Amino acid sequence: MATSSIAVRELPLFPLPEVVLFPGRPLPLHIFEFRYRIMMNTILEEDRRFGVLMVDPATGEIAKVGSCAEVVRCQRLPDDRLKILTIGQQRFRVLEYVREKPYRVGLVEWIEDVPTTQELRPLAKEVDRLLRDVVHLSAKLTAQKIELPDDLPSLPLELSYWVAGNLYGVAGEQQALLEMLDTVSRLQRESEILTSTRNHLAARTALKDALNQ
Repeated sequence: MATSSIAVRELPLFPLPEVVLFPGRPLPLHIFEFRYRIMMNTILEEDRRFGVLMVDPATGEIAKVGSCAEVVRCQRLPDDRLKILTIGQQRFRVLEYVREKPYRVGLVEWIEDVPTTQELRPLAKEVDRLLRDVVHLSAKLTAQKIELPDDLPSLPLELSYWVAGNLYGVAGEQQALLEMLDTVSRLQRESEILTSTRNHLAARTALKDALNQ
């Protein structure tokens, strides 16, 4: 287990069905439940941070590993509802729940990837290439303009978070990627996912081209 040297702290927790937040990724939220309006009003007066944990909708189980979210923008709506924009910060592991009401507060420890001496850039470049192949094939298949952002991360760790955060409909896979404490393993798994997706899209594109001839 790799943990940072920062001390354990208490953190308000926001469990969300099938939502996995990664460091550096944005997460907009509409806050309407009374208990979470209380939580937001509290943290907005403090350090504007809370923890996001994925809830498995099938079992109701709350993940033990999540990411801290920092509120960077807040809009108050009628009836005390709020629209907020958050950005993912450090990952954490819940050690225990301190209290459940009016909202969950956990004692958490920060976690980070284990340092490695392995050169990560070749693997990151491979993931980048596969990602661009998937985007190209998706655009061709749907006849839509799909582009990657100009600020796509180039550093291996940040790229691994970006790719994981942009997978859709696979919250369980995302949670597994979030819990990995090894950048190499995360990039390797993303390479496998992107390769499978690319091959699937390539087959569909070839079939579409054949039918259009």
